[in-house]
Amino acid sequence: MKNKIKKIKSFVLSKNFLFVVASTILLVIVFVGGMFFEYVHRPYFERVSGISNMQAPNGVTVDMEPFWKVWNTIDENFPGAKDVSSQDRLYGAIKGLVASLGDPYSVYFPPSDSKDFQDTINNSFEGIGMEVGIKDGQLNVIAPLKNTPAERAGIKAGDIILKINGKPTTDMSVDQAVHVIRGPKGTPVTLNIFREGEKQPRDIIVVRDIIEIPLIETKKLDGGVFDIALYNFGENSASSFANAINEFEKTGDNKLIIDLRDNPGGYLDASVDIASMFLPQGEKIVTESFGGNQADHVYTSKGYGFIDPSKVKIVLLVNKGSASASEILSGALQENNAGILIGEKTYGKGSVQEVLGVTNDTTLKLTIAKWLTPNGTWISKKGLDPDIVVPASDTATSSKTDIVLDRALQYFKTGK
Repeated sequence: MKNKIKKIKSFVLSKNFLFVVASTILLVIVFVGGMFFEYVHRPYFERVSGISNMQAPNGVTVDMEPFWKVWNTIDENFPGAKDVSSQDRLYGAIKGLVASLGDPYSVYFPPSDSKDFQDTINNSFEGIGMEVGIKDGQLNVIAPLKNTPAERAGIKAGDIILKINGKPTTDMSVDQAVHVIRGPKGTPVTLNIFREGEKQPRDIIVVRDIIEIPLIETKKLDGGVFDIALYNFGENSASSFANAINEFEKTGDNKLIIDLRDNPGGYLDASVDIASMFLPQGEKIVTESFGGNQADHVYTSKGYGFIDPSKVKIVLLVNKGSASASEILSGALQENNAGILIGEKTYGKGSVQEVLGVTNDTTLKLTIAKWLTPNGTWISKKGLDPDIVVPASDTATSSKTDIVLDRALQYFKTGK
């Protein structure tokens, strides 16, 4: 077992950052079009590379006259035109180009926003500790992170954020919202939220703090049940999960719960490595589909063989806050008949982003592909359906009883 853990550690901890400086790309982008979170282990929603030696596509012609006409009209008529530098106008133009894609996950970060984004990637920031996204055109909470100000203030997965400090979130991108929500430790932010089942929106005041991304917790339950709660798919998640499996094996238990509720995801490779602890070598885990003439990339199990699903009953607990890498792991085990899902339908994030260094102080995060479950299903906006559904109204109960966990324990006892 120690050799297995050592092997998995050495695999997940390898990393290579590449940000190539290419300042001229800004002018090229403006010319051709007027034109941003598991990076280390190719996060399934973020892969880091650089933009270098880019050229305008052959045959592309753009009438730039309207662009320069607006530029000159601003100079001639806008009272504060001289206070906005040409560089800042350029940044605004590029942000507008990326926004024209209509994709909430594709964002351009000028220098100030780029630094905040890099802090988020590096898991070191001040804020309230929750993952947000755009769903059905509305800004909503994917999940509050464990033991963070957001969770302590009562923020829940699925909450729709209508206003931030009184400012409506209509037409606000995810990253614009994150920029407003984050701030210095000890300062408050007011979120006006609407929650399913409630008649009126309400304000929730959350005091910002230093956010430490939680990782994993384990506990032994009665009846030969072992519980592993995984809170994110970070760079050390797979090795920590391997340690948890080692702890599970020492108990002699044969029933395993993997709790992925309110786990907003993370690195692709972490989810692949963890799935490889359960699935035989070669079993399909996830497919990246790029479209066009680019071939799909299929990730298969490395066959670490930590757990034999034919000898251990496995249940994954999920809810609407289980997203991205959580959905990859859940879908892989469910569709390979290695475990069942209990809880709510998952979030439904099925796209892949790449993080590109545009210049040394600006960043582009761009959607480049969608990912598919082993059966070829694209779950975007649909999520994964649990094998045993525990209605959302039950999970939202104010009772301290964990109804979803109780349903899993019932399944272990009765087999249904």
